[in-house]
Amino acid sequence: MSVLVDTDTRVVVQGITGGEGKFHTAQMMEYGTNVVAGAVPGRGGQDVEGVPVYDTVHEAAREEDANASVVFVPPAFAADALFEALDSPVDLVVAITEGVPQQDMARVYRRLGETDTHLIGPNCPGLITPGVAKLGILPGNIFAEGNVGLVSRSGTLTYQVVDNLTKRGIGQTTAVGIGGDPIIGTDFVDALELFERDSETDAVVMCGEIGGEDEEEAAAFIGEHMDTPVAGFIAGRTAPPGKRMGHAGAIVSGSGTGTAESKIAALNDAGVPVGDTPNEVADHVEGFL
Repeated sequence: MSVLVDTDTRVVVQGITGGEGKFHTAQMMEYGTNVVAGAVPGRGGQDVEGVPVYDTVHEAAREEDANASVVFVPPAFAADALFEALDSPVDLVVAITEGVPQQDMARVYRRLGETDTHLIGPNCPGLITPGVAKLGILPGNIFAEGNVGLVSRSGTLTYQVVDNLTKRGIGQTTAVGIGGDPIIGTDFVDALELFERDSETDAVVMCGEIGGEDEEEAAAFIGEHMDTPVAGFIAGRTAPPGKRMGHAGAIVSGSGTGTAESKIAALNDAGVPVGDTPNEVADHVEGFL
């Protein structure tokens, strides 16, 4: 099985006529993703890579029975694109766009709470069910079908951990890159809950980083609600307080929370082994299976 993305996923690409949208549409289709439409205001009637383009997501979903959207729209217009997707029939929205203003995301987050839609991102690599479909920019060649779920704030870290798993013959059910911004749609707890309910996910890898308290909250959820074993990794152990490292959300305020040490301690208390390297994460997963 898998979470969020399967053989029934039919994708509309918002921003399909732009350089990034066009390139990654081709990559997704080459992987096997069922991209059925594009949506760009004023571009209805065109086609990209043989995919019909509509003026709105709602029209694309209606005409092509799309149930998921991937957003490749510049930051200044991303909020409008997300509002449009949330007001459409699609039930999964994956926002790849980096640099979306946080005040815009605060408004989007409020609207998200009024829907049943899953939003992944923004500022994320997307998600992939190996051998079935990928929505986003992940390099499909490093993934393999299997029984380990993965959720990560970092795209690059996702690739490192997955590469280690795949080289050991450990495949994945679904990998979800939730993004590293302070305000995102799907967080660790949301993803972990999905994996816990998936009967074919036998273990989960959770890759976090400094900043915020999401990993501590995830640790509490794991300790109280998960039977599926979880292995962890926390990036940013040597980052100085007050300095942002990489993602907009990867900053430690100096309040005693949000540090690598506090996150590792919380995970250890919940019974989650935390690897010092991606290779050690694979060691822990191997021990579960």
